[in-house]
Amino acid sequence: MRITGIHHVAIICSEYERSKKFYVEVLGFSIINETYRAQRNSYKLDLRVGENHQIELFSFPNPPQRVNSPEACGLRHLAFEVDDIEQTVNDLKLQGVEVENIRIDEITGKKFTFFKDPDHLPLEIYEH
Repeated sequence: MRITGIHHVAIICSEYERSKKFYVEVLGFSIINETYRAQRNSYKLDLRVGENHQIELFSFPNPPQRVNSPEACGLRHLAFEVDDIEQTVNDLKLQGVEVENIRIDEITGKKFTFFKDPDHLPLEIYEH
């Protein structure tokens, strides 16, 4: 077996149009494909992140709330790579997104910070 990379990350949202606007208009991801699945009363939105990565944004009727505290086992957060963290933070704030203070990774020396999507999913930006 040889895994060659991560193809996509799947996210379930509570309000499809609100999350679609956030990921497309605020974060700037482009739409690859949008599908309404009538049998599930659900949307699936494929988004391009950079050149080689994707997010699948799903909507389902009445999904359970995300556990925030204490942190549960499982995926902790999703991190996006950026060239200029200060500019990215400024851009996010101009869009009305609350962003934590920039910190330095004590292991790599790189700058990073966190913000949340409309469903409070923790998202990280990490300067490469």
